[in-house]
Amino acid sequence: QDFDRLRALCLSQGLLFEDATFPAHVSSVGLNLLPEDKLRQIKWKRPTELQKNPYLILDGVSRFDIMQGEIGDCWMLSALGSLTLQKQFLENVLPKDQGFQDNYAGIFHFRFWQYGDWVDVVIDDRLPFLNGRYLSVQPRTSNEFWPSLLEKAYAKLRGSYQNLHGGYISDALVDLTGGVQVQFSLKDPPPDLEEIVKAADKSKCLMGCSTSGQLRNIELRNGIVQGHAYTITGVVKIRYKNGWKHLIRIWNPWGHGEWQGPWSDNSPQWDHVDSKSRETLLRNKDDGEFWMSCENFQEQFSWLYICNSTP
Repeated sequence: QDFDRLRALCLSQGLLFEDATFPAHVSSVGLNLLPEDKLRQIKWKRPTELQKNPYLILDGVSRFDIMQGEIGDCWMLSALGSLTLQKQFLENVLPKDQGFQDNYAGIFHFRFWQYGDWVDVVIDDRLPFLNGRYLSVQPRTSNEFWPSLLEKAYAKLRGSYQNLHGGYISDALVDLTGGVQVQFSLKDPPPDLEEIVKAADKSKCLMGCSTSGQLRNIELRNGIVQGHAYTITGVVKIRYKNGWKHLIRIWNPWGHGEWQGPWSDNSPQWDHVDSKSRETLLRNKDDGEFWMSCENFQEQFSWLYICNSTP
């Protein structure tokens, strides 16, 4: 579908785009995502029906714009969270020639890397709701819609929202960058894991990690969710007591729910760090993001994923 041609056609006719190839219909959700009675209750709404003043992007793109909805696509959202940190990849995926302010016609497009090429995916902006709640990603800022619309385009690429329910971070990282990905088992980690993560952070790689677990989305008492994907958003080495400590910052695509152990937001370890570092590094909010030591990271997570445009 040719985005520019379709938008021009809609504007000339004064119509809002309706995408016949991915309709506002149960088939686009997928027949097995929800029980039949719930599928029948799904309503589709455009951002312009939900908000007086919707935006595609408000004050830049950030991982904190994303809050996972009902669909189990944490694998894709953790890759997306990582993408927001690397602006050089972002503009490939999120073209700037669109929005709700100028030339709005209910049509948007996003790009994904498939089989050696960037594929342009066109969608209309009707989003699925169940009992008044987003089935898809819900925006943290109620009138910012890039996460929900990008997720819809990815669902279209994959065939349905149901096909996003469970997947591999490694696939999503490649689909969002066209890059090369490598994964490390943390049950049998390389001896220089700390150096690998530090070098990857310095090279502006995208990084994610996941926990094992037969049961998905079970939250342990320590705050870590089993069978779930997370984004690695930072790596630091700081002075601690009389030595140094390697810390890894991790973000949960739920947008809340954090590690409660050492180096978590309220942990006593931060009392032994100089106030300037503490101020720079610590965001004491329930936003899904937290620090942990390299040792705890290896204990709690099963896989580390790293992706960049070149090996």
